[in-house]
Amino acid sequence: MNLQRKILHRVGSLRGRSPPQPMTPAPQELVKILHKALEAAQQEKRASSAYLAAAEDKDRLELVRHKVRQIAELGWRVEALEQERESLAHTASLREQQVQELQQHVQLLMDKNHAKQQVICKLSEKVTQDFTHPPDQSPLPPDTADRDLLSQQEKIEHLKDDMEAYRTQNRFLNSEIHQVTKIWRKAAEKEKALLTKCAYLQARNCQVESKYLAGLQKLQEALGDEPSKCSELLRQLIQEALQWEAGEASADGIELSPISQYDEYGFLTVPDYEVEDLKLLAKIQALEVRSHHLLGLEAVDRPLRERWAALDELVPSAELKQLLRGGVPREHRPRVWRWLVHLRVQHMHTPGCYQELLSRGRAREQPAARQIELDLNRTFPNNKHFTCPTSSFPDKLRRVLLAFSWQNPTIGYCQGLNRLAAIALLVLEEEESAFWCLVAIVETIMPADYYCNTLTASQVDQRVLQDLLSEKLPRLMAHLGQHHVDLSLITFNWFLVVFADSLISNILLQVWDAFLYEGTKVLFRYALAIFKYNEKEILRLQNSLEIYQYLRFFTKTISNSRKLMNIAFNDMNPFRMKQLRQLRIIHRERLEAELQELEQLKAEYLERQTFQGRAVAEGCASEDEGEGEA
Repeated sequence: MNLQRKILHRVGSLRGRSPPQPMTPAPQELVKILHKALEAAQQEKRASSAYLAAAEDKDRLELVRHKVRQIAELGWRVEALEQERESLAHTASLREQQVQELQQHVQLLMDKNHAKQQVICKLSEKVTQDFTHPPDQSPLPPDTADRDLLSQQEKIEHLKDDMEAYRTQNRFLNSEIHQVTKIWRKAAEKEKALLTKCAYLQARNCQVESKYLAGLQKLQEALGDEPSKCSELLRQLIQEALQWEAGEASADGIELSPISQYDEYGFLTVPDYEVEDLKLLAKIQALEVRSHHLLGLEAVDRPLRERWAALDELVPSAELKQLLRGGVPREHRPRVWRWLVHLRVQHMHTPGCYQELLSRGRAREQPAARQIELDLNRTFPNNKHFTCPTSSFPDKLRRVLLAFSWQNPTIGYCQGLNRLAAIALLVLEEEESAFWCLVAIVETIMPADYYCNTLTASQVDQRVLQDLLSEKLPRLMAHLGQHHVDLSLITFNWFLVVFADSLISNILLQVWDAFLYEGTKVLFRYALAIFKYNEKEILRLQNSLEIYQYLRFFTKTISNSRKLMNIAFNDMNPFRMKQLRQLRIIHRERLEAELQELEQLKAEYLERQTFQGRAVAEGCASEDEGEGEA
């Protein structure tokens, strides 16, 4: 009874709190109300039972606290749900606005579409009307019009049949092309794999030949000049080895990658030495170069080419410096060199300057023209571009050197400039670009008086190199000093022409790649690296004649560009520009003092000659003139 009264009381309270309902609620709604009231009464009963079951006040207090916490949590949940409801309501209103806007847009599009359809209908009616009744012709009779219509329909059907036939034929041809493409791709992959394998085998063969020839050379050195059966046999073996290439070319119908007579820039790959021993050494060098080229083609060149291909815009950076030190691929080198040259001469470059200098040269003769003409025939006699009578390179080189002599009258022309300009021509091909490359080297990279009459800065750099060699390679310098070898006789020309006469072309151009960007410090790095590369061979030589003979051509025996580059930029560290500047200042002061002292001695000598008189007037006068000119 108590439970029934509570339920009725609960129902009454719920009715009192609920919004006004009709006098006769629906049965389902009444059942829901009773169900809610029953659940509330059961929860109240459970709570009361738990409260009464508590033995102590502390437990009851804890129970009350628990209920309070539950009430607080429910309140927070109600607030959160209310906020979520408001947010959802706001979102729903925004969605409704968007829906209304979209509906308006759709309605607008429908209106436009309807208007366009009306226009199309009108135009179609007009076209049909014009086609049926042309304005300048009288209406055709019905029979004639029907016949024309039937003929047109037949033509259309024939054209449709032809089109379908062509489609079928096209699908067939496309499938055939697809099959042929797959076959061609597989064949290309097989060919590439075979070429790679052949390159590797050729490299191995070059290495074996190189070792064999080196062994013959050592045997020849060991036997000396004593006549014997062994020496005669050895001489025959060497002759056969030097003629291998010609014999193989005649024996085989095809040769995949022969040792070409010229490289990609026109330089001889096998130097033409007159001495028999040097011919053998040249063949060994060519085989080593070929071997390194074949083995490094895939492993080293491909990643480097990919990095250069990905480099769209050239910007000075540490990454670009490392790439330039590693060498620029041939297909990118002209573009990179033009950018490097422009970077250095942009402040002096003016449009039409080169043509103006050429015009000035045609108007009057340049004093240096005779010396330039003499040096043209001596420029790279081992390069086909400057020895072939029909080549255009000598004429281009002449114009570049004459233009530079007008551009820089202080220098005019100095022996060595022809080689610098020739290298620039071989790479850049355009003579104006080669001219500005020469200007960049002489006027912005090298010290100011490097190519003057006294070659002061060149002499200073030779003394600086001696100090650096003593610091980096003390054992080698002690050995050379013991045999009284003057290295400047060998290295002076290295710096003057930036190794143009010394290194094989692929290493030479790699040096120039870094030189055009970093400057003269690269020359010192590579000069030290060359001696380090060949240090063991030089230390084996025990007299000055052998050392000078070896130093005359030893740079041409360097074939591993990667090894030389690592020595130059890693093994020679630390190599600070500050130290280089200080050494240049010190040696310049010493050299200028020596030159002044020499001038004083010369002046004193001439003064003594004047006061002593002339025993034989004509002879002494001519000698005095010659001394004055010197």
